[in-house]
Amino acid sequence: MRKKNYPLYETTIFEDFRIMTENVAKKYPDRVAFSYKKDPHDSETIKVTYSQARDFIRDMGTELISMGFSDKHIALIGETSYEWISSYFCLMSIGSVVVPVDKDLPVDEIAGIMSFADCEAVIYSPLIEEKIEILRTKGLSIKKYICLGKTDKDFSDNIHEIALRGGERFKNGDNAYYDYKIDPERLATIVFTSGTTGKGKGVMLSQKNIVSDMTQGMYLFAITPRTMSVLPPHHTYGSTVNFVGHFSQGSEIYISSGLKYMINEIKEQKPQHLILVPLFIETMHKKIWQNAEKTGKADLLRKMIKVSNALRKCGIDLRRKLFKSIHENFGGKLEMIICGGASLNQDIIDFFDSIGMTILNGYGITECSPLVSCNRNKYQKKGSVGIPIIGEQIKIKDPDENGEGEICVKGPNVMLGYYKDPEATAQVFDEEGYFKTGDYGRLDEEGWLYITGRLKNIIILSNGKNVYPEEIETEISRIYGVSEVVVYAGESKTQKNKEVIVAEIFPDYEALSMRGIENVEEYFNNEIKKMNNRMVSYKAVKLVKIRKEEFQKNASKKILRFAIDKSIE
Repeated sequence: MRKKNYPLYETTIFEDFRIMTENVAKKYPDRVAFSYKKDPHDSETIKVTYSQARDFIRDMGTELISMGFSDKHIALIGETSYEWISSYFCLMSIGSVVVPVDKDLPVDEIAGIMSFADCEAVIYSPLIEEKIEILRTKGLSIKKYICLGKTDKDFSDNIHEIALRGGERFKNGDNAYYDYKIDPERLATIVFTSGTTGKGKGVMLSQKNIVSDMTQGMYLFAITPRTMSVLPPHHTYGSTVNFVGHFSQGSEIYISSGLKYMINEIKEQKPQHLILVPLFIETMHKKIWQNAEKTGKADLLRKMIKVSNALRKCGIDLRRKLFKSIHENFGGKLEMIICGGASLNQDIIDFFDSIGMTILNGYGITECSPLVSCNRNKYQKKGSVGIPIIGEQIKIKDPDENGEGEICVKGPNVMLGYYKDPEATAQVFDEEGYFKTGDYGRLDEEGWLYITGRLKNIIILSNGKNVYPEEIETEISRIYGVSEVVVYAGESKTQKNKEVIVAEIFPDYEALSMRGIENVEEYFNNEIKKMNNRMVSYKAVKLVKIRKEEFQKNASKKILRFAIDKSIE
């Protein structure tokens, strides 16, 4: 690990999606772009080269143009698949406005998004065909339905048949795909955020937003030749960082068969790096320690980490040998994890570093396409979410005595605005044109960004003190046996206006059981009292609530704070 910043990495420059697919196909025609399994239980892995992917995208686009898809708003609904990614790239390349939709939403919500976003066609996964049939009864202005896989429905077309027809058109001289003039600054996609504090909005992004976010962001860190996609495709973290960022750099993307198969596929497919949200990393961390506890090797693991860290200070790095058994459980080649979407406990980052896996903590928000900042492969700062991507400006609005205030961003990756909501758009831009993220944080003397908490989550006490629940949650998460925790100001039913800071905990019941802890409530009350003694008095947790079930989450695996019953007796 270096102790100071170092020169930027090389990256690929492109102006729009069509140029991206053409450039990488010319540079790496026979390199594998996507790999996947038709069935997770198959032994065969299907591989698609960059030239094959380009041809599929081009042929599909040629036919879709003839069908009138250019300049139209098109809903794209389904799990991550070769067909979903190709359709996303294709629609961008022919000037459609892509509206990615979460396939797990209720039918009425899907219908509401499609209606609000003025969608005229929908491309969907076979897995949601039943929802599509119900959607057809909702009176939407959908003129065309296209299935990403096999279908026997007479109302729907098949994406592969469309590509075949388009391929024939192209061979016969139809050059419409390449003739279409792309305006990179025009609206290209409407991404509906699944907000953790309430109803989401339709974020309008251009190709310039997305392309600049990746071309400027990829200077900071180096990805490996092989990754695995596990994030949902309808959010920008998955569609921009995992798809655009990796495809443009010529990295092979193995498309996971689903969360159920993730661990086994990591072991089998042997990715060298992953793009994950904190929940996945926390789960990996938990499984490592649970396995160590079960096999009676937890104390040995702690000692080995201490020895390894001491050796590293002397310039001797034996991590991949000392912790070989752990590495083999993750395929044996995993070097790095890029983490974003929410805060990740520094203790977990340090643990993975100790065993030989680098975690690059970053910060992003949908309105910024999404990447804002990231740590670097060989230079990280503890507690920081990294340095801003190239060409981006960050300022801290109205900083307090600690330099903390609202994080504001300006740059080519910042959104066009919220769809059909000029008032909301005006509210999130300040007088200098900076986007107000709603997150609190600070910048250090070298320009590294640190996140304090979410503006909407701040607890303001009667004495004027601000309490960031995320700060307390980080401390509580260090307590053994905590699976999930949310801190908030309780709204007492019997004692109105009384301020009570509440910690609501979903325990790891299995971990507690392994240590013989039966009275869970008593255990956590005692642990929280110990924590309170280490903190300033106004941040003390006064009430602990124990949950029987995990918190409700959105598709990005963030806890939905607005869905929590915050009333207390």
